[in-house]
Parts: sequence; structure tokens; C-alpha cells
Amino acid sequence: MNDLKAFLLFFRDYLHARLVKFGKGFEKVKDLLVAILVVKRGKYSSSFLNTSFFLLVAAAMVGGPIIAENNPFANPLDRNAGAQATVVSYNPYESSLGTIISAKPRDKVVNYEVLGGDTIASIAKKFGVSTDTIKWANDLKSDTIKPGQIVKVPPGVGVVHKVASGDTVYTIAKKYKVDAQAIVNFPFNDFADLDTFSLTPGQTLFVPDGVIEAPSIARSYPAGYYTGPIQAGIRGTSNFIWPTSGSVSQYPIWYHMAVDIQNPGAPPVIAADAGTVVFSGCLPYGYGCHVIVDHGNGFRTLYAHLSQISANSGQGISQGQQVGVMGCTGRCTGTHLHFEVIQGGAQQNPLNFLK
Repeated sequence: MNDLKAFLLFFRDYLHARLVKFGKGFEKVKDLLVAILVVKRGKYSSSFLNTSFFLLVAAAMVGGPIIAENNPFANPLDRNAGAQATVVSYNPYESSLGTIISAKPRDKVVNYEVLGGDTIASIAKKFGVSTDTIKWANDLKSDTIKPGQIVKVPPGVGVVHKVASGDTVYTIAKKYKVDAQAIVNFPFNDFADLDTFSLTPGQTLFVPDGVIEAPSIARSYPAGYYTGPIQAGIRGTSNFIWPTSGSVSQYPIWYHMAVDIQNPGAPPVIAADAGTVVFSGCLPYGYGCHVIVDHGNGFRTLYAHLSQISANSGQGISQGQQVGVMGCTGRCTGTHLHFEVIQGGAQQNPLNFLK
């Protein structure tokens, strides 16, 4: 025990001596560094500070995500959401360096040359506009385009309008079914006077989200063709059922405000609602053999391109009763039914009414 006690006392004195010696040596080195920095008047101090700054930034980049992920004060759900977002967006095969290109809105109509395989729908998707927007800008009546053809693409979804004498933002807005403020808000529209928003005849104006109404019915049809008086008192329910079976081959658009239903089996065509047949006959063009039913409540429905007609003009008809057989008469390229819903003499989108 005496030997152990003597050893411990010796070991304590030894450690104390070594620590004192180390401290004196460290003070000498520190004094030397301070002297050098003072003599050089900051020549090395700036390098030291810069190096320290970069080391601090590197430590933050490496340790920051770890600290954020294990932050005890953060909401665990938020941490999980952040981790999930990181996993989804990370691609190990891509470089961590890249260029972010801001999406700059287009300020004018651009001319696009149609390539092989292009369709109106694919061009619309490429430029972020609707198919109707491209059709309106190019006055296209069909979906057919050819390679090499130049297609005008507006700067957004809407209508490009050439200002005529007497036009104002209010008359243009009314024409294209938008609020005048939408025209004013489009940043690339120019005005002759910014206080009154006056326009210059001949200038081009873009109408965001504007629409062009379907053209009026051809004048070659008999007077009262769409709006003539009813011939019987049968009143419909205003709840329309699908008039036949098949698949939709063409949806309603501004120049074809109807739904085309195709079926090579040529199934029967039935009345979408109860009413009175006000037209039943065939034309060598247009609708071909077709039937129009007045429902006595402001609505009429039209069934076109029939191969056979089963209802006579003036006949009262119930919902679901057969009016004909699907066919391909008149302006037609394949067996289908052209179905219209007419309200107050204007063609409506049938898909808004069919159940």
C-alpha cells in the first residue's frame, strides 16, 4: 500500500510537470504567431479569415441537413414530408449542377412549321394552348394539317383579334365572352391611351380565355327550321338520355356544336326526351336524312345522317321512342349519329345535358 501511494503521488507530480511544460510551449508558439501577424499587418490574417469562412460554409452544408432532419423542435410530419420530397426529386444519374431556365411568357403569335407526325393536339400541348385556340387563329375547319404548313400559335389560350374601327375593349370582351379586365391585364396588349384603353384600328389584340361562338345555321334550311312553332302539346322533361349506343367520335367544338356517336352496327336512334317531331326528311347535303324533335320547353334535338326514319313530322313522341336508324347520309364519311341540343334557336353543348 505504501508503494502504491508513493506511485500515485509520483504520477500526479509527473502529469502536473508535463502539463505546465506543454502550456509554456503553447504560449510561446502563440506569442510567435501573434507577433508574425502583427509584423505582417494582416497579410496572413485575411487568408486565415477566408479559410475559416469556407470551412464554416462547408460545415453548414454537410451538417445542416443532418441537424434539420434531427431537429427536436420541428414537426415530425414536416420532417417526413421534406424527406419524401427530397427522395422523389433526387436522381442519382444527374449531375448536381445544372441551369434553371425560367418560363418566359410569349408576347406575340409565333409561326410554327408543321413537322411529320404533328397534329393540332400535339402542337397545342407543346405550346400550352388549346386546340380551339389554334383552330381559331388559323381559321381551320377540320383537324387536318400537313407537314410544311405554317400554323399560327397565339401566346396563350384565347383568341387573337384584329381591331376594327369602333372596337373597344368592352365590345371585344362581350364578343368573346370574357371580362374586359382580362384584356387589359394581359401585359403585352398595347393601347393608344393607357387611361381610356383606346385602341388603334388594325392592331392585334390577344383576348385571354376568349371563345368564338359557333357560326349561325346555314340559310339554306327552311324558315323556322330551328325555332318554328310546335305542332303538338307534348312537353319534355328537360332530362335528356343518350339517343343511341356507340363511342363518341367527335366532341363539341366551336364550329361543330354537336356530339357524333359512331357505331358500325348501325343501331336504332331514339328520342332523347318526349316531344313533337317538327321535321322529318332527307336533304342531299348537310344533315342528310334527319329528324328534329321540339320538346315544348324551349329545347329541340336533332338526329342527323340517319339511314332510316321512323317518325313523321307532327307526330308526338315519347322519351326513348325510336326515331330512326343510324346511317351515313348527307355530309358524312362513316356510320354515325350527329346529335344536337338546341335551346332558344342556339346550338348548345349536348354533353351538358345528356344523362
